[in-house]
Amino acid sequence: MDGSAETGFSVNRHPINFLLACCFALTMPASTAMADNHPGTSTSAFLSRHWQRPLQHQGEAPASFPALEASLDPRACGTCHPQQFQDWQGSLHAHAMGPGLLGQLMEMNPGDRAEHQACLYCHAPLAEQADEVVAWLSGGKTGTGSPQEETIPNGPLYNQGLICAGCHLRNFQVHGPHRNKALPPSPPLAENAHQPHNGWQPQDAFESSSFCAACHQFDADGFALNGKLLENTFEEWKASPQAKEGKSCQSCHMPDRRHLWRGIHDKATVQSAVKITLDEVKTNNDKVSGILTLTSTEVGHRFPTYVTPRVVMEAIQLNSLSQQIPATRQEQIVARQVSLDLSQELFDTRLAPGETARLDYQAPLHPEAKFILFQIQIEPDTFYRDFYRATLNSGSSDKGAETLRLALQNAEASVYTLFRREIPLELDSEP
Repeated sequence: MDGSAETGFSVNRHPINFLLACCFALTMPASTAMADNHPGTSTSAFLSRHWQRPLQHQGEAPASFPALEASLDPRACGTCHPQQFQDWQGSLHAHAMGPGLLGQLMEMNPGDRAEHQACLYCHAPLAEQADEVVAWLSGGKTGTGSPQEETIPNGPLYNQGLICAGCHLRNFQVHGPHRNKALPPSPPLAENAHQPHNGWQPQDAFESSSFCAACHQFDADGFALNGKLLENTFEEWKASPQAKEGKSCQSCHMPDRRHLWRGIHDKATVQSAVKITLDEVKTNNDKVSGILTLTSTEVGHRFPTYVTPRVVMEAIQLNSLSQQIPATRQEQIVARQVSLDLSQELFDTRLAPGETARLDYQAPLHPEAKFILFQIQIEPDTFYRDFYRATLNSGSSDKGAETLRLALQNAEASVYTLFRREIPLELDSEP
């Protein structure tokens, strides 16, 4: 199956559009509400309306709204919700319109809103953001679209990614979860006082995994490889022990309602969700052996989910200066690897909840070896890294090349070491 089938783009003739196919895969998931393990009619109906995309313009703010409430800028929200704003600023949602997507948008026809939606659908879903993208591209800007480069009042919205209004605001009506019962009661308003947001509408959906499915699950007839949907995180969760225990996506990714959304990019989050063991490291008859295991203990979906990350378990012998001896390296990859044109799945070694990956290292002892290193590397953005590199090497990117180079740097910098153990080799003494 050609990777461009879902988008109508020709991968061969227009290489820059090939990640756009992937962008489409990332951002064009379920078009209607997905029922979770305990669906409610009101929740499903609300989500069907709430995520009917492309989203419509908010329209005119009520005349009673002060400037802060009439603004869609997250900084305005932060005036009264500082903790949520601070958390969001450090999240990947706030950076959903990073240089990788901006670099692709810069190659598009400025007026082709349908093409833009392949990326904006989830990464910047507001109609007002889509309008700004058209204005930005029509102005011929070639930078990264930082607020310092723009003249839109209160700063641009399009490059701030999934902003507060993207989830919470429709037609200037604010929606959110029910009031936190742990908080003290709100003080009563004075008679005829303006109620913030003209009141807000509490919805059960904001504490349901179904809310997240809008951008993290393909429809059943969506793009698939080897019989598996390219993005299937919500269905993976439904099959997990966590779902059966009543743990929602928000339980792990928004603890205590914090707007953090931490996942594979965050070392502490991953460490808390897996168990790593290293056993039986020994030398015997000029051979070296050891067993490194990685178990998914608290992850409520495949580890890692989707096709962009890669987990590398490896072992390699080191010399007396702790320098690696390449010929002794062995690895175990945990990932779903697909071809860059999205035409085939190469392998899928991801872990379902409770499953274990094992690297059983056995190799001849190298004459210069004094140590052996076991480690686990997390590469959150492997697919993107490879795409950016291939696109830049092909010369197919013009206006967006500089921005894609920044995206490549960011993808390369996202790699971190989850586990590392360097062990001296107990060598037989000379007779």
